[in-house]
Amino acid sequence: MLLIHCPYCEEERPEPEFRHAGEAHIARAENITELSDEEFERHFFIRSNPKGIAFERWRHMHGCARFFNAARDTLSDKFLVTYKIGTPKPDLSGEIRRK
Repeated sequence: MLLIHCPYCEEERPEPEFRHAGEAHIARAENITELSDEEFERHFFIRSNPKGIAFERWRHMHGCARFFNAARDTLSDKFLVTYKIGTPKPDLSGEIRRK
């Protein structure tokens, strides 16, 4: 079973307690009424889907119910780090993908 560390509860809990909430660190449009249709589509629907490290937002639904960010390796499904909302994106450039 996959365990996820909640940075607010300070516990590792089973994955079914959590819900994926999309990509983290997205710059939100200040005035969406001024976006063209193409810009609106990009803003709401187009997300990166990297092979390797992805920065995601998660919610601890059956615990504290708070949102947090996580860096996860999409190849191994391993969570590298979880951190509170508002914390800067961690520098994971030193993470080397082992084959």
